[in-house]
Amino acid sequence: MLEALIFVVFPFCMAFAAISDMLSMTIANRVAIILVVTFTVAAPLTGMEWTAFAWHFAAFFTVLLVTFSLFALGGMGGGDAKLLAATALYMGMSIQLVQYLVISAFLGGLLTLAILSFRGSALSVYAGHNLFLRNFTEAQKGIPYGIALGAGGLLTYPASPLMQWAFGQLAGN
Repeated sequence: MLEALIFVVFPFCMAFAAISDMLSMTIANRVAIILVVTFTVAAPLTGMEWTAFAWHFAAFFTVLLVTFSLFALGGMGGGDAKLLAATALYMGMSIQLVQYLVISAFLGGLLTLAILSFRGSALSVYAGHNLFLRNFTEAQKGIPYGIALGAGGLLTYPASPLMQWAFGQLAGN
């Protein structure tokens, strides 16, 4: 049962955040809350040592401090800041966190370039009424960075400690 929780909740939240940001330019607070609560309950049940558990929360609070500083300066959205911090909780103070941040930044850069190119194209005039593309057409809407954060999270989650534990359980270790 715990393995199912680990396999389902994080990927679902990442996909939900990406789609939500694409459609509404918002990431609901409940996504970050579900991620934090699920980790807080599941991690000790996997046998994670308390020091490792504390380091995961150190990653969470460090990323939260940095991202909310960026939010206060107008450099990022609040939903993006909370999602980044909640995802950092799963990665911990490890190479997985660095990988997540680098992959998400790279995908976010590609997404930004693609959206800016799209906004400058003739297609954007026709796509303005499309539910999935309308937020990509208006310059004042910004960039739905949750798409990159969700994709980065999905790409790096298999190497996270909880997923490694769940894979071990399935392998009979």
